[in-house]
Amino acid sequence: MNINNLTADYLTFGCKLNYAETSAIEELMVRKGIIRAEFGQSPDFIIVNTCSVTSEAGKKSVRAIRAAHKKHPEAAIIVTGCHAQLHADELADLEGVAVIAGNDRKLLTADYIDAYIRNGKISINTLPAKDFREFEHSCARGERTRFFLKVQDGCDYWCSYCTIPRARGRSRSPEIQSLVAQAQRAAELGGKEIVITGVNIGDFGKNSPHNFLDLIKALDKVEGIERYRISSIEPNLLTDEILDFTASSNKFMPHFHIPLQSGSDEVLRLMRRRYDTEMFAHKIENVRRVMPDAFIGIDLIVGARGEKPELFEESYDFIDSLDISRLHVFTYSERADTAALDIPFIVSQEEKHARTRRMLELSRRKLESFCKRFEGTQRRVLVEHPCSTKPAGGFTDNYLRVVIDPASMPGDFGAFDNQLVRVELGKADIDNETVNARLIL
Repeated sequence: MNINNLTADYLTFGCKLNYAETSAIEELMVRKGIIRAEFGQSPDFIIVNTCSVTSEAGKKSVRAIRAAHKKHPEAAIIVTGCHAQLHADELADLEGVAVIAGNDRKLLTADYIDAYIRNGKISINTLPAKDFREFEHSCARGERTRFFLKVQDGCDYWCSYCTIPRARGRSRSPEIQSLVAQAQRAAELGGKEIVITGVNIGDFGKNSPHNFLDLIKALDKVEGIERYRISSIEPNLLTDEILDFTASSNKFMPHFHIPLQSGSDEVLRLMRRRYDTEMFAHKIENVRRVMPDAFIGIDLIVGARGEKPELFEESYDFIDSLDISRLHVFTYSERADTAALDIPFIVSQEEKHARTRRMLELSRRKLESFCKRFEGTQRRVLVEHPCSTKPAGGFTDNYLRVVIDPASMPGDFGAFDNQLVRVELGKADIDNETVNARLIL
């Protein structure tokens, strides 16, 4: 097998950080001469970047590997990501899997393909490392319009339900100058928006003289980048200084993703979270104070061990009281070797699903209410990959996903790609979590 003229396809599961790293893998593959397979083409390689944040996420990754092998039996499958880090032996037994590379070896994927071409199937030892000491940079967009800049990796929090510290290692981050240089390169490549990603980005600069506020102040000065978004940030690390700076900046968008996990203080204690509901409510109030139009999404785990019926009702009532925009609801699943397994009260699967449905309906109502606030108003949208076969779209500054009426877009749709345009927002399609809009010329 000659490495020239080979093709690859990419499947990514989980967080924005995984998507950022997949884009970085693709860039490295292209440098090797391995290009993305065209639609309908059978690829030579399939790279699967897995997630293991819940047991269902891991099962979804495994199902995808099996489906990929069934569809493309001749393709060599390279598996990486958190599930590969934690469950290498399980994945090695799957048909079609040629290479397994955990998170600590993710960006060596292209090199492993070289080894595969020379030697055939190889198995990389991906048993969890005690401590990942190196930070692997990633700033890429792949087929996306927006760049994803990895600023931090790993986590030191050890929440009782979570395996991410074992899958990702200890918290670590690079020097600010290196990240500024990557943002500058993104601008040179025509990027207008950067999403700041990591496992626990508010922990940036731990054990160094700098912190996350220093980082965003430095990024704010990069010429050519017009928009930054802060991905998930822990509430105890979202300081008033960060809020005040982002509110005063023209580049940082009014958009926050803040993990809550439970609206019950007792469940938060069992989860070993580092805040309580009083602190969380204060954070939401502060966001609204400095950025009234901000989109606020929160993560929530439903049916965790210890979540007795009265504690779930506490959680529901607390979340209902918050001025937020949307919930990201995860149904709790057991994870091996986690402290949560020692918590005695177990929620039945049937009850978990019932609680999840209630929270999803609450999320729907929150999103519908948020969207209605902006009906008939004008906002700027970064247009993403418009074409003649489907309506153009993108995100407003405050993270409303819009679909632009084609009749309002004159001439070549492609001319609007990666352009910031002004639109008038119409009615929301809540089922698809989009807002209809028309271009304002």
